[in-house]
Amino acid sequence: MKKTKETLISQLREKGLKVTPQRMAIVDALVENRYEHPGATLVFNEARKKAKHVSLSTVYATLKEFSENGLIRQLEFDRMENRYDVDLSDHVNLICNRCGKIFDYSIPASLEPRDIARKSGFVVTDTRLEFHGYCRDCLKRPD
Repeated sequence: MKKTKETLISQLREKGLKVTPQRMAIVDALVENRYEHPGATLVFNEARKKAKHVSLSTVYATLKEFSENGLIRQLEFDRMENRYDVDLSDHVNLICNRCGKIFDYSIPASLEPRDIARKSGFVVTDTRLEFHGYCRDCLKRPD
């Protein structure tokens, strides 16, 4: 399901979280930049355009709260800034080692978590499948 601003705000309310101007600006930044899997810095810079009083610490705290409440998924990395994904459907993240872009890719039917759970009896509570490599644009560029 494609998460929109309206669905994210609705989920905030369902979780009993206040919908403040700062949170609205952060939601906007997350949804508008969903395909970039934004980090806190990008979310902060975009949110500041709509809510001048939002601080970087507020962005970090809000992203943590959204993640802990299952509204977004935090993607943790060793060598680059953590990123955030509003798409909670089962999918593969293709991560470019050179430019850091993250691309979503549908999970092949043979790897569908529900099928794996049904066949193995294993209860799947979360999935995170990543492929690291080089995107088309980076492969075209010389080192």
